[in-house]
Amino acid sequence: MSATLPPLAASPVSPELAPDATPCAPPERRIALAPCDVAAVEALRMALRCSRTLAQVLVRRGYADPEAARAFLAAEEQHPFSAFAGIDVAVETIMRHVRAGTRITIHGDYDVDGVASTAILLRALRRLGADVDWFLPSRIDDGYGLSPGTVDRLAARGTRLLVTVDCAITAVAEVAAARAAGLDVVVTDHHQPRADGRLPDAPIVHPGICSYPFPDLCAGGVAYKLAQALYAAAGQDPAAADDDLDLVALATVADLVPLRGENRRLVRAGLRALASTGKVGLRALMKVARVDPSGLDAGAVGYRLAPRINAAGRLYRADAGVELLLTEDPDRAASIAEELDRANAERRMTEQRILWEAEAQVRELGERPAYVLAGEGWHPGVIGIVASRVVERTNRPALLIALDPDSGRGTGSGRSIPRFDLLGALHAAAPLLERYGGHRAAAGVTIGADRVEELRAAFEAHAATHLSAEDLIPVERVDAVVGGRALGLALADELARLEPTGMGNPKVNLLVPGAEFGELRPMGQEGRHARFSVSAGGARCRAVAFGCEGRLPVPEQTPSDATFRLERNEWNGAVEPRLLLRHASVPEREPIVVLAAAPVDPTAWLAATLTELERLRGPRATEPPEAPSPFSYGLVADRRGESGLAVVSDLVAGGAAVLAVCADVPRRLEALAARAGGFSLVSHADLERAPELGQGFDHVVVLDPPASRLQDARMRASSLQGAKSWTHLTWSDAELRFAVQIHESEYGIRAALVPLYRALRDRGGVAGEEFGRLLRGDGHGRSVQSAARLVTILEELELVSLDRELQALAVVSGERTELERSATFRAATARYEDGQRFLLETATTPTDGPPPA
Repeated sequence: MSATLPPLAASPVSPELAPDATPCAPPERRIALAPCDVAAVEALRMALRCSRTLAQVLVRRGYADPEAARAFLAAEEQHPFSAFAGIDVAVETIMRHVRAGTRITIHGDYDVDGVASTAILLRALRRLGADVDWFLPSRIDDGYGLSPGTVDRLAARGTRLLVTVDCAITAVAEVAAARAAGLDVVVTDHHQPRADGRLPDAPIVHPGICSYPFPDLCAGGVAYKLAQALYAAAGQDPAAADDDLDLVALATVADLVPLRGENRRLVRAGLRALASTGKVGLRALMKVARVDPSGLDAGAVGYRLAPRINAAGRLYRADAGVELLLTEDPDRAASIAEELDRANAERRMTEQRILWEAEAQVRELGERPAYVLAGEGWHPGVIGIVASRVVERTNRPALLIALDPDSGRGTGSGRSIPRFDLLGALHAAAPLLERYGGHRAAAGVTIGADRVEELRAAFEAHAATHLSAEDLIPVERVDAVVGGRALGLALADELARLEPTGMGNPKVNLLVPGAEFGELRPMGQEGRHARFSVSAGGARCRAVAFGCEGRLPVPEQTPSDATFRLERNEWNGAVEPRLLLRHASVPEREPIVVLAAAPVDPTAWLAATLTELERLRGPRATEPPEAPSPFSYGLVADRRGESGLAVVSDLVAGGAAVLAVCADVPRRLEALAARAGGFSLVSHADLERAPELGQGFDHVVVLDPPASRLQDARMRASSLQGAKSWTHLTWSDAELRFAVQIHESEYGIRAALVPLYRALRDRGGVAGEEFGRLLRGDGHGRSVQSAARLVTILEELELVSLDRELQALAVVSGERTELERSATFRAATARYEDGQRFLLETATTPTDGPPPA
């Protein structure tokens, strides 16, 4: 189960690489950080020789096994076309018509996947010498998929083999009609079949139905596999199909299939092919979309190239997209690309108008578990995008219906949220619908205009039954918790190993706890975006926020929990890391439980000091013996150089009981409490004196280094409470300097002793409250042990006399004396020198070894 942090206020969302997209302000959302097994992270880090951040990401995404992680990062998974059960029947059917020279028609779809898969099969069949053409339905005139009217038209124009791509797995009656009209049919698709399980009576190539090892291929991937099989059947090299990997990548990214398994190989190889493509149409498209081939990635494909190909099918007909992908004439390619660019601009304006009207309906309807919105004059080709925008803004399933008053019908397109099965909801409302299809996340419908209100009631009722209140709060999933020092180019480059990213493998979200924003400057047209700096863990990074109207979601210089995406930013020849803000909030912190802290009340502090004085006077007046050599036991993760705050926050969010150990609690507490909570805090000194304080914790996070072997041993002993207990060493140079400073203030006796004695001598002694104030010192004050140690030394040197009952300290001698006469001074000096050596030598020595099994 994922741990959940407090909800975040609505804040800017990065539009990815999408200047075409309208920024949408999401509803309040919660951060979800799944627990992450430390042993698995350590084992994976050692096996892959990668950073802990990348190891965390992989473990949280289900790749804890090193071999599985290597395979995922390598993105080399592929399966033979022969793994499709029954593909040989489909190939033989097609090749029979190729050899006979009869007319073959590829029936595609009007989106990018349908256009690209049509082009892939057309190119393969033309290379094999087939008489082949294509047909793409009109979204407005024909609707989705294979229709009876299309069957009649194709039969009349001489088609003898109909090969569908990206459609027809549910077209049982239509395929039967085609066969009755004398056409052979081969169905290639990747969508869900009918709810009743009936399939078309024809050879089928479908990754989910034909037992293919990877069921998530898009139509372009299926067409590519079928092309391989056709080349092999014709005695040619199946690798000839690789000439169209650029089209496969375009289709796979655009169709939002999961970028896992074989899809990762297809997209990674396809992006390389696209960057150097010889297809003049794709080069022209990249030019009008202002895409630099050298920086091409999945984001550029999904947000710059795909919308322009889609635009023609949304507003008019998609044939221009097929022609663009097939033409070898540079002038014609440039003309088509310009046409698609204009169509995309028109699509954006149409989309914005419908979105305003849809939002007005949402406001009128008020809070609902789901929305059915309808309007006359809405373009059927754009309502799917608007439905996505409504879902982003409301985090509710949305079904938008474009009503046609002439026909009395409505064409609808729906989008869903992760916890809601949209197709299942349409199954439940099937008696109200004339036609519908799709999948869990997106679907389309045809309905009579007089039944829209009934559909709204049924749709809302179904959503109310299947969605809880928690399901309606959007979730910002975090892959890793990091400190500011980690946010550099090295990590950005390492996270690039996860590419291609997209559906099923999103870009990495990094949580930076206790981040502070500053140096805010608006940017972009009319200051709609912002650039600013992020300070965390002693490091400062550049960041941007899109669609925020030049404002930040939290006050500047206020410790906040913020999520970012880290990227390489190249500008004017310079390369630097840049953070893209996702969300930020100032959450309510759980309290920090302080263990064995020195009393804050002056009276209690003085009483504790007097008690410590009695202990020092007794038989245990010498310092405790040193422990054996350090680093000899315990499950230790050497994370020095990482952010201790990030480590603590990560472990606490995962539900672990965490003890943080520092050099000085009072000096640490205020800064920590503003940035984190939900853990216990103890000093090395208190843990040294009372080792039982470290009992019962899952993890010990060492913020500052210990100042002796005994402190080190006590700290590490705390990790031996169970097989899964760990000690995390997290200090860096700043914390090392702080520990040295605290050690000097505790055991650098001479610097504190002389001023104390002079103050006593000048006053002739002190008593009562003045006694306590003088011993306590300035600033954060001395520890009880340090104050008692100073008085004991002065007593041993016979310079002062302490009256415990009166709480008075009197000067009894002003003669100069050698401090070394005091046994307590000698012991403290020895402890000081040993600590200095330990801190400057042992505390900087690497301790990592192989992680436990």
